Amino acid sequence: MRMKHAGWRWSRTRLGPALLGVALAVACDSEPARESGAGAERVGDHAGEEVEHGGAVRLSQEQRTEFGIELQEAGPGLIVVTIELPGEVHPDQDRLAHLVPRFGGIVKEVRKQIGDPVKAGEVLALVESSESLASYPLQSLIAGTVIAKHITRGEAVSPDGEAFVVADLRSVWVDLSVYQKDLGRLRVGQPVAIATGHTAPAAEGTISYLAPIVDERTRTATARVVLPNPEGTWRPGLFVTGTVTVDSATVPVAVPRDAVQTLGDQTVVFVLDSDGLEPRPVRLGRSDRRRVEILEGLSPGDQFVSRGGFTLKSELEKAGFEAGHGH
Repeated sequence: MRMKHAGWRWSRTRLGPALLGVALAVACDSEPARESGAGAERVGDHAGEEVEHGGAVRLSQEQRTEFGIELQEAGPGLIVVTIELPGEVHPDQDRLAHLVPRFGGIVKEVRKQIGDPVKAGEVLALVESSESLASYPLQSLIAGTVIAKHITRGEAVSPDGEAFVVADLRSVWVDLSVYQKDLGRLRVGQPVAIATGHTAPAAEGTISYLAPIVDERTRTATARVVLPNPEGTWRPGLFVTGTVTVDSATVPVAVPRDAVQTLGDQTVVFVLDSDGLEPRPVRLGRSDRRRVEILEGLSPGDQFVSRGGFTLKSELEKAGFEAGHGH
């Protein structure tokens, strides 16, 4: 649905100095702009004059370039709605081994320290049994890395105490904190981009688990992403941000966010028509960080200002452009 500019009018005032100085020509309802071979007439030649305005602003291609104004043809675009959630990296609990002594005794030898790699079946320590006085090995049943150690040589140990924790860090859990207001927007299977906020590239995953309860202390629930970690990039304890895609759709008309401006009490997009660059009222739909859906006021194929709209808006406001109803 195309909405014309009948509701806009120019006040009788002096043009903004920036537009006057760089040669904007204004197309008036009563008199078309005078043109030369070089483009639209330079309004700067008439600096200080009071003129009655109405219609749209004319700019030559050279002037558009000077102002940083770029045009684009309206058409379909992908709107991707996301939310950001704070999170932390943890060891994959399904790939974790807690090693405890089988019998009480004295630690005779410790072979592994925190950070050491471990093979499946490898001996981490030797313990002398208090009952048989024979030594037996503490072995890991999985391959991984020692992430915790609670024994030293000569120490007395018992089956109640944990000696080592070994984690297979080729896979980690990223637990995201979900606030109450966002719980209804999340579901298992949604794509998530995990980033540390540093120079490392983001990793891609999906929500594999959504907690059925809310923590009473933090008032948040947990959304979990199981993340492959073959290079060991994602270390347990890292704070991360998870960007969850909660909705996406290709819409008939979408424009960059910078193309949408507020002029007076109207939301507008500057459109190129036979009169020049016209601030046309539009009705907005969904949006994401980059694009905004246009429901009314802009049709596929229309040429609109995709960059530089704020400059036009600022100068029109300086020139005394008023929002109102046609009379």
